[in-house]
Amino acid sequence: MSAVSGTSEGLRQRRLYGRRRGRALRPGQRTLIDGLLPRLSIALPERGALDPRPLFASSVGEIWLEVGFGAGEHLVAQAASHPSVGIIGSEVFEPGIARLLAEINGRNLANVRLFADDARLLVAALAPQSLARAFILFPDPWPKERHKKRRIVATETLDDLAAALVDGAELRIATDDPDYAQWIEERAGSHPSFAAVPTDPRPADWPQTRYEKKAAFQGRGARLFRYRRRSRRPA
Repeated sequence: MSAVSGTSEGLRQRRLYGRRRGRALRPGQRTLIDGLLPRLSIALPERGALDPRPLFASSVGEIWLEVGFGAGEHLVAQAASHPSVGIIGSEVFEPGIARLLAEINGRNLANVRLFADDARLLVAALAPQSLARAFILFPDPWPKERHKKRRIVATETLDDLAAALVDGAELRIATDDPDYAQWIEERAGSHPSFAAVPTDPRPADWPQTRYEKKAAFQGRGARLFRYRRRSRRPA
């Protein structure tokens, strides 16, 4: 399977901001990028919607999506704890992709697939009601006023996620940026397709990442948000 296909139907335009590459990859990381990544990568269809289920083995039940998995700690923990769930991770930063690939290879995880491009392209392409859970954890806050339009938690993205999530599915979002927390509450909290769910107590299957622990150590407490996809059936 090729890494990423082109756009389709005039709707999938790349709007990616930020870095793709950091320091030069080590030889072992480059081997994983060149060898393992193509086998796990998702290609968008030229036309129509993407049904993610055929990407996985027949034993996979639900499909989950993590947008911007960073170094992949949360995704790996979820994949290892839920082997019957197919998990799609989207990330563009190459060192993070390489670290996740090393974990997938070392743990022999068979239930992970990757999209190394703008997650919004993938979300917009997914077939209706094809996801059972989605995660957007500690996305780039884009703090400058002129850059806030780049934030992944936006009405358009939430609309696409609402279409892709089954009724009752859970959307989890986290940030350590107070302004972004308010932004999330204003947009996700008021979106007609989502209902807020309490985060206290924290779900047992929501592990902390190194980034979250570091933010807490530096005095930037994390804000956790949970939303349930409302039923499409009229009350």
